[in-house]
Amino acid sequence: MRTTRTWSRQICRRFVTEIDHLPAARVFVGLAIPGLVLIGVGRTDLLIYAVFGSFTGMYGFAESARQRLIHQSEAAVMLVGAVGAGILLARAHSHPAVLVSAVAVFAAVASPITDRLGLRPEGPFFGIFAFGAIAMVAGAQHDPVLALLLCSGTAALCVLVGYLESTRRDRRAGLCALRVPIAPHRTGRVSSVQAGRYALAISISGGIGLLLGVGHANWAMAAAAVPLAAASSRDRITRGMHRVVGTFIGLAVTAPLLIPGPSAAMLGLAIIALLYPTELFMARHYAVALGFFTPLIMSMTELADPADPLTMLTERGIDTVLGVAVGIAVALLIREPATPEVPAFETPVCETLHTGGHG
Repeated sequence: MRTTRTWSRQICRRFVTEIDHLPAARVFVGLAIPGLVLIGVGRTDLLIYAVFGSFTGMYGFAESARQRLIHQSEAAVMLVGAVGAGILLARAHSHPAVLVSAVAVFAAVASPITDRLGLRPEGPFFGIFAFGAIAMVAGAQHDPVLALLLCSGTAALCVLVGYLESTRRDRRAGLCALRVPIAPHRTGRVSSVQAGRYALAISISGGIGLLLGVGHANWAMAAAAVPLAAASSRDRITRGMHRVVGTFIGLAVTAPLLIPGPSAAMLGLAIIALLYPTELFMARHYAVALGFFTPLIMSMTELADPADPLTMLTERGIDTVLGVAVGIAVALLIREPATPEVPAFETPVCETLHTGGHG
């Protein structure tokens, strides 16, 4: 028994370090509070809006209290704006082609802004995903204003939780000894080329998705955006492959979760529980994280706009392969302009200094 336990701990340590648990806990708390309230009052149809608001907590991974407050506030504006735009499109019953065009424009505008702000996770992926997903399901939502307020409130809660935790950590830790490299921000022509990549990849993947059926468009657009955030051609291919492998692992997890037809409350609890391991692995093991992220996303979509699980599982697999293929092709065909190499700078990783007090 002891040997098995030791082996399990060694495996866990290979996948995550102590620094990963605190950000995962922050994101989890940010969703658990509004999520449990929604489950308690029987409004799990609104859970998708809380989830997108909770993504605010994924930003500012290892930053000082002031820097995290700024970056998480900026991320909250992007996410809430994307959700609001998705609600407007859905309520206006816009043509699917308008949705694809709007998401492409959003990506082209948001990409250089996130570059300039230096947000991490890099790029506008979560905003793109939120925009498209909400535009697909918000037409069935009878309380759009409440939905937007819920998203905003959850985002604000995540900013508050992140700030309080970081100030407490800074007081306890004092100076931070451990530092991690942070890549320099894209600027100028490089940032403009990246924005063009996003717009082109999303337009192509979304257009092909529409030809296959409107249900394919959003997931294909999101998958196309994934490889573009990586720094080099090799990394983009690797990132895309991780997206495909991780999504299919996630689909295998989703099938026994959705096909039996669980209650809305059970699905809601599963969504909240799945967010912790998603964030735990996201920074270091993207494919593993997607094994949890995929059932989370599909479950919250099912609660917001129920559909046949088998059809949804099949479509998501097709959409992922399609989107990743388009994203990698665009990334490889459109290269960055040559720029002088700028050394990465370092930022404190203070999370490691306070974990001992929590066991």
